[in-house]
Amino acid sequence: MYILLMIGNVGTTVVPIDSGETNLLRVINAALNQPLFFSVANHKLTVVGADASYLKPFTTSVIMLGPGQTTDVLIQGDQPPSRYYMAARAYQSAQNAPFDNTTTTAILNYKSAPCPAKGISIKPLMPSLPAYNDTNTVTAFSKSLRSPRQVEVPAEIDDDLFFTIGLGLNNCPPNFSPNQCQGPNGTRFTASMNNVSFVLPNNVSILQAHHLGVQGVFTTDFPTQPPLKFDYTGNVSRSLWQPIPGTKVTKLKFGSRVQIVLQDTSIVTPENHPIHLHGYDFYIVAEGFGNFDPKKDTSKFNLVDPPMRNTVAVPVNGWAVIRFVADNPGKVNYSK
Repeated sequence: MYILLMIGNVGTTVVPIDSGETNLLRVINAALNQPLFFSVANHKLTVVGADASYLKPFTTSVIMLGPGQTTDVLIQGDQPPSRYYMAARAYQSAQNAPFDNTTTTAILNYKSAPCPAKGISIKPLMPSLPAYNDTNTVTAFSKSLRSPRQVEVPAEIDDDLFFTIGLGLNNCPPNFSPNQCQGPNGTRFTASMNNVSFVLPNNVSILQAHHLGVQGVFTTDFPTQPPLKFDYTGNVSRSLWQPIPGTKVTKLKFGSRVQIVLQDTSIVTPENHPIHLHGYDFYIVAEGFGNFDPKKDTSKFNLVDPPMRNTVAVPVNGWAVIRFVADNPGKVNYSK
C-alpha cells in the first residue's frame, strides 16, 4: 500500500495498516522554513527514495527533511497490533533564533488492534526523537544517501560556480508596518547569495523579458564567485550583513556541465539551508563543514553513486557541492 504523509497539515491523520504487510510511505515536509526530524514509534524505516529518485536502501529509526524535500520509506507491519505515533519536530540549526519547538503527530493504526474498553482512552506510543540541535544525526542520515548503482555524474566541468548563502538585514521599507520588520532594531531579515538579495520583477518575468527582449528587467552580472572572500564560517564583518538588492542572472550555455559549491556563512547566524533548483535534479557529490577548500575537499567527491535530488540541505557552518548538465532551457531559480 502507498501512503502519502504531508508534515505540516492541520489535524491528526490516522494511517491504517495490516499486520504483516509492507507499506511505502512518502513523507513530505510541507513546512515553510523548518527542517524536521521524523520517526515512527517502535518501527524501523527503510529509505528507498528521495525527491522522486531511487536510493540505495538503508534502514534507520529517524529521517530528516528540509522544507520541500520528500523521502520514500518502507515500513513493515511487524509490531504488536496497537496504535503508534508518527511524529516530527524541528531541527533547529540557527543559534539564538526563535523556532516552533512543538511536535506534530499522526497515528499508525493496526486494523487488528483490540478496541479499548468503553470509556477508556489509550494514548499511542510516542517515538524517541533527536534533540532539536542534533546535527550529528542530520549528518549521519545525509551521508547514508547513495544512488542504487553507478551513475553518470559530469566528470569534466564547464562552469564552476561558488555561491555563499546567508541571512541578511535590510532597513525596513518606509511603507512597511513594524510587525513586517522583525529583525534586530526594526530591520528586516532577507536571504542572499553572493551578497545579492533577489528582487522580484514587478510586471514582466525574467523569462518573458529574455524572450521578448525587454530591457531593464534584469542584468546578467550575478557574481559566479563571492565578490569578497572572507572567513565564511567565522566572525563576519557587519559590513556584509546588508546584501545588495538586485535582479541579477548568470547565463549558462546549453549542455554545459555545471558544478556549484554552496557555502553557508555566519552572516547574522549560520543555518542549515535547504536549496532547491527549479527545473532540475542534480547530484550531491560532497558535503562538509567549515570553509570549502578545493585543494583538500575535492578528494572527498563521490563521482560514483552520489544521490540525485532537487533540494539539498547545506550543512550549518558548512558546504555542499552539486553537479548537473544544463539541458533544460529556461530560467533556473535557486531558492531557499
